[in-house]
Amino acid sequence: MSDLKIGDTAPDFLIKISENKEYSLKELNGKYVVLYFYPKDDTPGCTIEAIDFNELLQDFHKLNSVVLGVSRDNLKSHAKFKEKYSLKFNLGSDIEGTTCSDYAVWVEKSMFGKKYMGVNRATFLIDPQGKIAYIWPKVSVDGHAREVLNKIRDLSV
Repeated sequence: MSDLKIGDTAPDFLIKISENKEYSLKELNGKYVVLYFYPKDDTPGCTIEAIDFNELLQDFHKLNSVVLGVSRDNLKSHAKFKEKYSLKFNLGSDIEGTTCSDYAVWVEKSMFGKKYMGVNRATFLIDPQGKIAYIWPKVSVDGHAREVLNKIRDLSV
Protein backbone atom coordinates (compact mmCIF):
# COMPACT_ATOMS: atom_id res chain seq x y z
CA MET A 1 0.00 0.00 0.00
CA SER A 2 1.05 3.60 -0.14
CA ASP A 3 3.14 5.69 2.16
CA LEU A 4 0.09 7.90 2.68
CA LYS A 5 -0.99 8.12 6.30
CA ILE A 6 -3.83 9.62 8.28
CA GLY A 7 -3.11 13.33 8.69
CA ASP A 8 -1.16 13.66 5.42
CA THR A 9 -2.28 16.16 2.82
CA ALA A 10 -4.19 14.16 0.24
CA PRO A 11 -2.63 14.18 -3.23
CA ASP A 12 -4.55 16.50 -5.51
CA PHE A 13 -6.14 14.95 -8.56
CA LEU A 14 -7.75 16.07 -11.78
CA ILE A 15 -10.03 13.30 -12.96
CA LYS A 16 -12.51 13.14 -15.84
CA ILE A 17 -16.11 12.44 -14.84
CA SER A 18 -17.61 13.23 -18.26
CA GLU A 19 -16.49 14.50 -21.66
CA ASN A 20 -16.86 18.12 -20.50
CA LYS A 21 -16.20 17.88 -16.75
CA GLU A 22 -13.24 17.11 -14.55
CA TYR A 23 -13.04 17.07 -10.77
CA SER A 24 -10.10 18.21 -8.73
CA LEU A 25 -9.66 17.75 -5.02
CA LYS A 26 -9.19 21.51 -4.66
CA GLU A 27 -12.70 22.21 -5.92
CA LEU A 28 -14.11 19.81 -3.35
CA ASN A 29 -12.38 21.69 -0.51
CA GLY A 30 -14.71 22.25 2.45
CA LYS A 31 -16.36 18.83 2.08
CA TYR A 32 -15.52 15.34 3.16
CA VAL A 33 -14.47 13.39 0.08
CA VAL A 34 -14.99 9.64 -0.08
CA LEU A 35 -12.46 8.68 -2.74
CA TYR A 36 -12.94 5.01 -3.42
CA PHE A 37 -10.92 3.03 -5.91
CA TYR A 38 -12.34 -0.09 -7.51
CA PRO A 39 -11.05 -2.54 -10.13
CA LYS A 40 -13.71 -2.61 -12.87
CA ASP A 41 -17.19 -1.37 -13.77
CA ASP A 42 -20.07 -3.84 -13.66
CA THR A 43 -18.23 -6.69 -11.95
CA PRO A 44 -19.84 -8.36 -8.92
CA GLY A 45 -17.90 -6.76 -6.04
CA CYS A 46 -17.68 -3.36 -7.71
CA THR A 47 -21.41 -3.39 -8.39
CA ILE A 48 -22.28 -4.22 -4.77
CA GLU A 49 -19.99 -1.46 -3.54
CA ALA A 50 -21.41 1.13 -5.95
CA ILE A 51 -25.03 0.24 -5.15
CA ASP A 52 -24.33 0.46 -1.41
CA PHE A 53 -22.77 3.93 -1.74
CA ASN A 54 -25.69 4.97 -3.95
CA GLU A 55 -28.29 3.81 -1.43
CA LEU A 56 -26.62 5.86 1.32
CA LEU A 57 -25.90 8.89 -0.86
CA GLN A 58 -28.44 11.19 0.82
CA ASP A 59 -26.92 10.35 4.21
CA PHE A 60 -23.47 11.22 2.87
CA HIS A 61 -24.80 14.53 1.49
CA LYS A 62 -26.32 15.40 4.88
CA LEU A 63 -22.83 15.05 6.34
CA ASN A 64 -21.31 17.47 3.80
CA SER A 65 -19.71 14.59 1.89
CA VAL A 66 -19.04 13.79 -1.75
CA VAL A 67 -18.62 10.23 -3.02
CA LEU A 68 -16.29 9.70 -5.97
CA GLY A 69 -15.56 6.25 -7.37
CA VAL A 70 -12.39 5.87 -9.44
CA SER A 71 -11.25 3.12 -11.77
CA ARG A 72 -9.21 2.92 -14.95
CA ASP A 73 -12.33 2.26 -17.04
CA ASN A 74 -13.18 4.77 -19.76
CA LEU A 75 -16.04 7.30 -19.65
CA LYS A 76 -18.27 5.18 -21.90
CA SER A 77 -17.96 2.23 -19.51
CA HIS A 78 -18.70 4.51 -16.55
CA ALA A 79 -21.78 5.94 -18.28
CA LYS A 80 -23.18 2.45 -18.93
CA PHE A 81 -22.45 1.36 -15.36
CA LYS A 82 -24.10 4.48 -13.90
CA GLU A 83 -27.16 4.09 -16.12
CA LYS A 84 -27.57 0.35 -15.51
CA TYR A 85 -27.65 0.80 -11.72
CA SER A 86 -29.04 4.38 -11.56
CA LEU A 87 -25.92 5.59 -9.77
CA LYS A 88 -26.29 9.21 -8.65
CA PHE A 89 -22.65 9.94 -7.79
CA ASN A 90 -19.68 10.58 -10.04
CA LEU A 91 -17.27 7.98 -11.36
CA GLY A 92 -13.83 9.19 -12.33
CA SER A 93 -11.98 7.75 -15.30
CA ASP A 94 -8.26 7.36 -14.59
CA ILE A 95 -7.22 5.73 -17.86
CA GLU A 96 -3.62 6.96 -17.58
CA GLY A 97 -3.47 5.74 -13.97
CA THR A 98 -2.11 9.00 -12.55
CA THR A 99 -4.51 9.18 -9.61
CA CYS A 100 -4.23 5.44 -8.98
CA SER A 101 -0.44 5.84 -8.84
CA ASP A 102 -0.60 8.92 -6.60
CA TYR A 103 -2.72 6.97 -4.12
CA ALA A 104 -0.63 3.80 -4.65
CA VAL A 105 -3.57 1.58 -5.55
CA TRP A 106 -2.10 0.41 -8.90
CA VAL A 107 -0.52 -2.80 -7.67
CA GLU A 108 0.65 -6.22 -8.73
CA LYS A 109 -2.07 -8.79 -8.21
CA SER A 110 -2.20 -12.53 -8.64
CA MET A 111 -4.99 -14.83 -9.82
CA PHE A 112 -4.57 -18.54 -10.37
CA GLY A 113 -0.80 -18.08 -10.11
CA LYS A 114 -0.72 -15.44 -12.86
CA LYS A 115 0.60 -12.01 -11.92
CA TYR A 116 -0.85 -8.84 -13.42
CA MET A 117 -1.28 -5.16 -12.59
CA GLY A 118 -4.63 -3.91 -11.34
CA VAL A 119 -6.45 -1.49 -9.07
CA ASN A 120 -6.47 -2.43 -5.40
CA ARG A 121 -9.90 -1.84 -3.88
CA ALA A 122 -9.22 0.91 -1.33
CA THR A 123 -10.98 3.95 0.10
CA PHE A 124 -9.55 7.24 1.28
CA LEU A 125 -11.61 9.60 3.42
CA ILE A 126 -10.38 13.16 2.93
CA ASP A 127 -11.48 15.81 5.41
CA PRO A 128 -12.77 19.29 4.50
CA GLN A 129 -9.23 20.71 4.84
CA GLY A 130 -7.80 18.25 2.31
CA LYS A 131 -6.11 15.96 4.85
CA ILE A 132 -6.48 12.18 4.88
CA ALA A 133 -8.87 11.42 7.72
CA TYR A 134 -8.97 7.64 7.30
CA ILE A 135 -7.75 4.90 4.95
CA TRP A 136 -9.29 1.52 4.20
CA PRO A 137 -6.36 -0.17 2.40
CA LYS A 138 -8.12 -3.47 1.64
CA VAL A 139 -11.86 -3.17 1.29
CA SER A 140 -14.37 -5.93 1.78
CA VAL A 141 -17.42 -4.61 -0.06
CA ASP A 142 -20.13 -5.95 2.28
CA GLY A 143 -21.05 -3.13 4.64
CA HIS A 144 -18.18 -0.90 3.50
CA ALA A 145 -20.31 2.11 2.49
CA ARG A 146 -22.04 2.06 5.90
CA GLU A 147 -18.64 1.82 7.63
CA VAL A 148 -17.40 4.89 5.74
CA LEU A 149 -20.59 6.80 6.59
CA ASN A 150 -20.21 5.90 10.27
CA LYS A 151 -16.59 7.09 10.24
CA ILE A 152 -17.70 10.49 8.85
CA ARG A 153 -20.37 10.67 11.57
CA ASP A 154 -17.73 9.95 14.22
CA LEU A 155 -15.41 12.62 12.82
CA SER A 156 -18.21 15.19 12.45
CA VAL A 157 -19.15 15.11 16.14
